[in-house]
Amino acid sequence: MVQSSCGVFVGGKGSHLPLENCSRIVGLRRCDRFHRCIVGLQVRGGVSSDDQIGSLPSFERGKRLSELSTLGIGGPAKYFVEVHDESQMSTAIRICREKNIRCFIVGKGSNCLFDDRGFDGCVILNSLKFLESQGRGVYRVGSGYPFNTLGIQTSKDGFTGLEFASGIPGTVGGAIFMNASANGQETANAIKSVEVLCADGERIVHHKGHSDLVYGYRLSPYQTMPGFMAILAATFELEPCLDARQRHKSLLERRKKTQPVAAKSAGCIFRNPGTGSQSAGALIEQAGLKGIEVGRAKVSDIHANFLLNAGGSSAADMINLIELVKQQVKIKLGVDLREEVIYVPYKLS
Repeated sequence: MVQSSCGVFVGGKGSHLPLENCSRIVGLRRCDRFHRCIVGLQVRGGVSSDDQIGSLPSFERGKRLSELSTLGIGGPAKYFVEVHDESQMSTAIRICREKNIRCFIVGKGSNCLFDDRGFDGCVILNSLKFLESQGRGVYRVGSGYPFNTLGIQTSKDGFTGLEFASGIPGTVGGAIFMNASANGQETANAIKSVEVLCADGERIVHHKGHSDLVYGYRLSPYQTMPGFMAILAATFELEPCLDARQRHKSLLERRKKTQPVAAKSAGCIFRNPGTGSQSAGALIEQAGLKGIEVGRAKVSDIHANFLLNAGGSSAADMINLIELVKQQVKIKLGVDLREEVIYVPYKLS
């Protein structure tokens, strides 16, 4: 969810698009401060003719974004294409640029909230799902590969560093973009190199230790990197550990007991405030907000930082619930919560 005038990786815990903060979302209540994702390339205007894109192979119309989101919310995308390798990714982005079509790339859609009206542009589904073993503890992985599957495989092989990935419903690209972390581990610490695609079509490899590549809590260099369009692949370098598989199993069992893993959600909605503060979930629970609902959006009874689609929730319901939670935590506890999930608007206003 979690993408600046450059491209970014949203939806994922899995996808790419450009991100800026925006002002008020017209027509929705209590959302003046909600962070909004501005999707599109550095172009202006629309498609000169619908036939220009409609006639291209592999593109389709009207794909419902609720099918591409773990929240199960979102209307139809004007255009949709699934890509399976770097060449297809590059070609799809180039076509959208040439036709002046705003686009974004989505992986598992586990960190984004799509608009009820859908998206007036092209959604590119990232299915770069390869996994290559390149030596002891070294894995090269496509950005569309499931992050939880990578955690399971590497732990099973006896390597530590990604046990925490087990149960995270995102892609490798999304995990890198948001620097996913849990239980004392984070994605950045396991990275050896990252392969990216730039807006001009150039392919660049960033190696670990580069002074300009700064990672932090829910922060990666790709969120603000000029000209960045997409993460293509990454190589991870892990250390051997006899207890890796058992640690992975323990973390997965803990996740199942403490999180609503079977419900429709985007994972944790809010970032933890930081050193010296309780976690976002603990603050929401302390404010007495577990179980509250706005429309069909609900704060989980199991983990308060999970906001659920309780069946038929709209994007408006979810946004209004997010704002209500933020307001109540601020009023009762004096803490400002910041969203981790990203709202993807129908079109630029």
